[in-house]
Amino acid sequence: MCALLQQQLDFFETPSQFENKISEAVVVSLSLVSLFFLVIDVDGVRRIKVSPTKHVDPVDMSSKRLNLGSKDFISSLPDCLICHILSFVSTKEAASTSVLAKRWRYLFALTPNLEFNDSIYLNSEIANQRKSTFPWITRKKSKSFVDFVDRVLVLHHNVPLNRFSLKCEDVVHPAIIISWLLKVMDRGVLDLDLNISSEMGYRLPSEMFCSETLVRLKLGIRDVLTCNKEKSGFLPKVKTFCLDYIMVENSVFAKLLSGCHALEELVLNNLFEVKGSCSVFHNTLKRLVVSRSRTFDENHESVSFSTPNLVYLEYSDTIANMYPKLEFNSLVKASLDLRMTSDQIVCAISNEDIDRSPQEEMVGNATNFLMGICNVKILHLSYNTLQVLTYCCKPIPQFNNLIHLTIQSDPEVAWESLPALLKNCPKLETLVFEGLHHKFKNCGEEDKCLCKPWEGEDIPTCLSSSPVKVLKILKFGEIFGDVDIEEQIKQVQHFLETMPNLEQLILYYDTSFDEDVDEVSAQLQWHPRVASSKCKISVISDSLCLSSTVPCSVVSKWGRLL
Repeated sequence: MCALLQQQLDFFETPSQFENKISEAVVVSLSLVSLFFLVIDVDGVRRIKVSPTKHVDPVDMSSKRLNLGSKDFISSLPDCLICHILSFVSTKEAASTSVLAKRWRYLFALTPNLEFNDSIYLNSEIANQRKSTFPWITRKKSKSFVDFVDRVLVLHHNVPLNRFSLKCEDVVHPAIIISWLLKVMDRGVLDLDLNISSEMGYRLPSEMFCSETLVRLKLGIRDVLTCNKEKSGFLPKVKTFCLDYIMVENSVFAKLLSGCHALEELVLNNLFEVKGSCSVFHNTLKRLVVSRSRTFDENHESVSFSTPNLVYLEYSDTIANMYPKLEFNSLVKASLDLRMTSDQIVCAISNEDIDRSPQEEMVGNATNFLMGICNVKILHLSYNTLQVLTYCCKPIPQFNNLIHLTIQSDPEVAWESLPALLKNCPKLETLVFEGLHHKFKNCGEEDKCLCKPWEGEDIPTCLSSSPVKVLKILKFGEIFGDVDIEEQIKQVQHFLETMPNLEQLILYYDTSFDEDVDEVSAQLQWHPRVASSKCKISVISDSLCLSSTVPCSVVSKWGRLL
């Protein structure tokens, strides 16, 4: 034991650092055991059960011994179970347990999951305090991290590797990282998560794109994706493929996708194709996420999707100049954040005061894209998409299968496009507003306005024929500018007056005062003009004890008597 302690002390400059690391190791190990503990079932079978842990003071934990009866619970755990537990934390945290005892020294390197992150070496505050994260490496940034990864990979040589995660922020030479990747690919890794950045650039090894074992591949290299097209493009078992902050040629991207025969999920975050176009063609794909940061203010030249088996789409980008091909035959749920560029917004605002035809008012055209998803059943629209519907979509398509619609609101965006949209949703059952913030504008003589009632007039609005049965208002009570809570109450009362099929109105009120909940409930429940006598009104607060539900039918009868 003394020899072991001496070996561990050699990793530190002072004995106090060793003591601190032992304390940290005890905290990590006891926390893990408190999270995963053995339960003896009635049939005598031992099982692992996940239990929520309470916050424990590290000082108390490091000074006390875990006692389950009279048995040393930690020592009784088999190595395979300890390795399984350690696989749920980062390699850094798992490595801290190596100072506990001789038995624990190499257990962290036997876990099926390895996770490395060099960010600790780039933290100037920690560097100034002369603290070290890993006990057996020096404080020289790049070399220390490289030595640690090299050592773990050597120790892990004969252990099955399920997941390998590596995050490097420009402190390791590309040749070293590529050597690591070749080793883990040779080991038959199932899940590879790579997030690296370097001014020197990376030509990723072709073995990464020609693997018969990979099931999940996530790449974030903040550079141009280059690979050998002749030797790459065979990933028959990959089900999840993620690309983050990568520029890629159309031909390379198409080759990679064509080699993913079992692909079910594709995530493209800030993917930039060299020719300014985006095309996804895949028959087995079920989930697709395409997201480009709002800091990028340009239109794609063209966007095409041919995904006949796609059931979920999340799309956030500026509108494209063209949508040559769109195939979403099986789409069930979609979340859209279509945006105009800043130039298009300026042009749209400048055209508002000019008497133009609807087609002349358009500053872009997203009609084809929206027509491509018109079979969707569940749809979420951002406030940016509402602007696109107003200025870049004529006419608004018919959504004959839509049953659930969510609208995100914003104080600077009007609801001009909503009347026509709601008219074109004949089967809509649930309507959700994420806030009631919007710019008040005239929604058109032919549809009147769903935003607020026309003073002194009893004129049918677009909601008069609405089939909606459930109306949910999220973020009710959230105030912007001069609009107070009374304006939001009037808005909700307008919904009650004009929606004849409404069966349930739910307000999610962000307040901690029971007086607020009572007052809003009273104003809505005693409102004399209610289009649907079957409607139940629920005001739900963060504190459930403040929430209330009252049938509107009873209230409306009393309201008429009064």
